[in-house]
Amino acid sequence: MEENLRNLIEVWIYALISLSYCYFISSKISKGVLRLLSILPICIMFLLLPLLLSCVHFCAISALFLSWLANFRLILFAFDQGPFCPLPPKLSRFICFACLPIKIRQTPSPDAIKNLRCKNEPMPKWVLAVKFLALGVLLHVYEYRDGLPRFVVLALYCLHLYLEVELVLVFVGAVVSTLLGCDIEPVFNEPYLATSLQDFWSRRWNLMVSAVLRSTVHIPVQRFFKHLLHPDGATFAGVMASFFVSGVMHELIFFYMIRQPPTWEVTCFFVLHGAATATEIAVKRTHWWRPPHRAVSGLAALTFVSLTGVWLFLPQILRNNVHERAIGECLSVIDFAKRKLFTSP
Repeated sequence: MEENLRNLIEVWIYALISLSYCYFISSKISKGVLRLLSILPICIMFLLLPLLLSCVHFCAISALFLSWLANFRLILFAFDQGPFCPLPPKLSRFICFACLPIKIRQTPSPDAIKNLRCKNEPMPKWVLAVKFLALGVLLHVYEYRDGLPRFVVLALYCLHLYLEVELVLVFVGAVVSTLLGCDIEPVFNEPYLATSLQDFWSRRWNLMVSAVLRSTVHIPVQRFFKHLLHPDGATFAGVMASFFVSGVMHELIFFYMIRQPPTWEVTCFFVLHGAATATEIAVKRTHWWRPPHRAVSGLAALTFVSLTGVWLFLPQILRNNVHERAIGECLSVIDFAKRKLFTSP
């Protein structure tokens, strides 16, 4: 555990130094290709840094923050787009905006407030407490996993994966919100209440990644194809491109965790969902479409996500025992904390 923590600290020291270079040096270069060339070595470094980590949790989170979010946002920074226009007045804000899954909450107009209701509201404290409790119960149940059927362990791990990702990102957002003194939009918006695939991917699941993909992939692709295709065709091209890039980035994160050549199953998962989401959007735009009851459409959407996830998203994790390593790391952290707690003076 101590070695993993040292490696994690080392990786993030490199990251902070690199982002400081971008803030103090690259920002002085005129926007465009020249600034992009100046940050290209940093982007390459961010692709390599997760290779220094062997812990599944540290590796996956660092890959998400650095190899994905930071690299995509630095591309926006090269052209004065995204959260870097205007340039944040402090280095700390620049670093947070560059590599952390955060977005400052904008003050909506009075008319918009009427339509927002529960959308993107902070997670109620009691819901947060229930999710922490559920994660704690899962970690305790893992100690008896040898006596449980394999499909039960897999189902528990899927729930664990969702809870851990959400709670880690909520924790990061809370810390950053306190440090920066501003309200942060939530990363997840109750994805289990999604009423369609479009609702699930664009308004509920991992909203920071969706926002980055929208700025760096969807909008540029849509603008490129709008002169070649019908407006709807340009929109569908942007949707497919976003899902494809998401699939490739997930393949990269899987590579960091398992250090095996990609099988492209995860990319197929996202391409399939891109095609399904684009089809759903097209059907909704027809004059004969009548939306089903929210309960029916929501159940259908979540069933589709679950079945395709078991078919295409999880096999690499199972074949390489990533879930067993992740569970083992969680139990090791608990044992480490117990030793430190009971041996401290």
